[in-house]
Formats: sequence, C-alpha cells, structure tokens
Amino acid sequence: MLWIFIWVMWFFLLFKVITDIFRDHELHGWGKAGWLILVLLLPYIGVFIYLIVRGRGMGKRDVKQAEEQEQAFRQYVQKAAGTTGSPGGAADELHKLSTLKDKGDITQEEFERAKAKLLA
Repeated sequence: MLWIFIWVMWFFLLFKVITDIFRDHELHGWGKAGWLILVLLLPYIGVFIYLIVRGRGMGKRDVKQAEEQEQAFRQYVQKAAGTTGSPGGAADELHKLSTLKDKGDITQEEFERAKAKLLA
C-alpha cells in the first residue's frame, strides 16, 4: 500500500514539474526543451535536479497564476453582472435616475423604462 502511495506521489510530482516547465514565461525554447528532455529521459534525477535548481520559483509561479486567474474571474463576474466595481451598483444608478426625473431631465415614462431595464 505504501508503494502505491509513493508511486502516485511520484507521478504527481513529475506532472507538477512538467507543468511548471511550460508555465514559466522566463524560460524560453531551448531551456524548456532541455529541462523536458532531462525530466523525461532521466525522470528521478531530472526531477530532483529541477527541484533543486528551480524549485524556489515554483511556488511564486503558482501564486502568480492563482492571482491572474482570480483577477480574470473577478473581471468576468463584473462584466456579467453589469457592474464596473462602483460602490452601490444598481442602487446608485436608481438614485441617478431619480435625480434626473426630479430635475425634469427625463419623463416618468423614461424613468420607468430605465428602471425596468436596470432591474432586469
């Protein structure tokens, strides 16, 4: 049972290293090819050498990718929700519409249409 666990962990580590090789934007063509050949042809030695030489940056690249994904997710949610990050969102827009109606800049009918569109 222990050997199965060690075997699974080894494959996890191997795929993590291969993923990190391709994710690193500072490492270019021949560098990526060299590391990949080393890791695939001499897997145990190659992975351990990679961890010693470039292991410290793996965590930083993981954090950077997570931050980029979170940023992209937040932008998508804001775009899908129709907000631009302004405080209040729909409440602010309703207040602005109400102010425009009170000033007489828009009619009651225009106010109702804009309100229905905003709340839909």
